[in-house]
Amino acid sequence: MRLVSYLGDEDGGTGLLVGDRVIPLFDGFLAGLDLDPDSLDDFRRRAATLHGATGIPLDEVELVAPIPFPGKIVCVGQNYSDHVAEQKGEVRPRPLLFSKFANAVIGDEEPIVRPEGCHALDLEVELAVVIGTTANRVAREDALDHVAGYLVVNDISARDWQGVPVALAEGQIGDGQWLRAKGSDTFLPMGSVLVTADEIPDPQDLRLRSYRIPGSGPDDGGRMLMQEGTTADMIWSVAELIAFISRSITLDPGDVIATGTPSGVGVFRDPPVYLVPGDRVRCEIDGIGWVENPVIDWSDVDDDDDDDHDDREDPSLDPDDLDELVGGR
Repeated sequence: MRLVSYLGDEDGGTGLLVGDRVIPLFDGFLAGLDLDPDSLDDFRRRAATLHGATGIPLDEVELVAPIPFPGKIVCVGQNYSDHVAEQKGEVRPRPLLFSKFANAVIGDEEPIVRPEGCHALDLEVELAVVIGTTANRVAREDALDHVAGYLVVNDISARDWQGVPVALAEGQIGDGQWLRAKGSDTFLPMGSVLVTADEIPDPQDLRLRSYRIPGSGPDDGGRMLMQEGTTADMIWSVAELIAFISRSITLDPGDVIATGTPSGVGVFRDPPVYLVPGDRVRCEIDGIGWVENPVIDWSDVDDDDDDDHDDREDPSLDPDDLDELVGGR
């Protein structure tokens, strides 16, 4: 199944994407309780009975991030050998983990905001894994049984704050850790479609690519291919990552794992290529979909946009609406 979360004229819902139409399944956005095997089987049965249903034209709804409020977002750094090589590094003895929070999640076409003081914004196309059943100390051979589905995400990164030497201005130092560099607002664009695991027989056989679309200059509006790779080149597979992470961090339904990026990111090009306001950035994974977003500067975010973003990020502002939208069927 290809599941989407959407906003209509009056409310939100979860639906099945079929061609250019959305067939509603229930009111409210996807949440962890909707992703266990029994719930997904129920969706399949309901979808079968809706076969041939007219549904809603895509242009009459707004697709949002399929998991707008993930519980945990566990990210993996340096998980492709070619990405390690382009930064003249060495393969680590175990996965390098870091985290983002729900404030970073945005959907397709929402703006990526370059924050105040950042001058080296970069992109990273990644396969994201959505957990469907609790995983605690699971074995590698059982790990994929805990996966509900897959997404395409963009791990936006502030390379100067991250401390990458080539991105630092004279006298500047990085933060010493990656939380601000990777976890700032809008730094995890998420594709509109969650593809259930049964449609992806081998997550290690997917091609992925990213593009920068300049907003000015001689290449204005053209796609500049930045990354092109395959998940077959992961150092640690999806199953190995789930097994490793779950040894010390219990993974719950609705948690997201961003599994790393191939080579071609902007900071390690000669000369470096960074995202600037006016650009667009697009990430794609074959068989799953894409996410494309404009880039704006923090100073271009008006007060109304701030208010809208705050309302979306902080569900405590309106608990009644949250209960209705998130798992509110």
